Amino acid sequence: MNFQIRKQLILQTVESQGSVEVKDLAEILQTSEITVRRDLAILAEQGLLYRTHGGAMKLSLTQNPISFSNKTATHATEKDYICQKANEFIQEGDTIFVDCGSTLFRLCPFIKHKRIKVITNSLPVLYELINTSISINLVGGEVDHQRQAVHGSIALEHLARYHADKAFIGVDGISLHNGLSAASEKEASIATAMASQSKEVFLLCDASKLEKNAYFQFAPLTLIHTLITDYNADKQLLEQYRAKNLRVIQ
Repeated sequence: MNFQIRKQLILQTVESQGSVEVKDLAEILQTSEITVRRDLAILAEQGLLYRTHGGAMKLSLTQNPISFSNKTATHATEKDYICQKANEFIQEGDTIFVDCGSTLFRLCPFIKHKRIKVITNSLPVLYELINTSISINLVGGEVDHQRQAVHGSIALEHLARYHADKAFIGVDGISLHNGLSAASEKEASIATAMASQSKEVFLLCDASKLEKNAYFQFAPLTLIHTLITDYNADKQLLEQYRAKNLRVIQ
């Protein structure tokens, strides 16, 4: 079976089912999982589907799907490592906030079999978890097509009505002197709202964002309780974060 035929079957399956795993596509196409992964990578680069941790999902409510897909694929191994560590803090019965962003999205495969409640403003997170045992509370408001997320004043009002055991948020930059920073005020406001309504706040952040200052400085380090980063982070630098009374997981 050549690539063009596999391409059509993959797209038809993803469109009809919403999301599909690599192993299932391999059975449908009667080919190896390696071939399926290669095909999915090509189709994701073409903006025809989302590449998820274990397979793919269809595009929806988007005008710019390639942007989010590319961000998800960047530092993918490190992000999966971070999310695996974050999953260890999520217990059965928990209610958690999950922020939008490429790192937070990769948390989904690790939690999808747990019986928990997830409150999120992320559309990719919604699609990844919608057919699982997880109870999902999707934040209402205006859809940001590029970020694939819900933002705005209505979203903030929605978040203010709920409390969570833990919040898992992302940032575009974090530094010892300037705290947390984001690419825009609307992203920052969602992260701040989730943090204020949670008992414990976890920042999921790959090493490339450490000591980086993004466009908008929005909160001190005291907003978060735990920083989870990857194995590439400088150990001496992490000790300086610990000296700021942060729990650091590497």
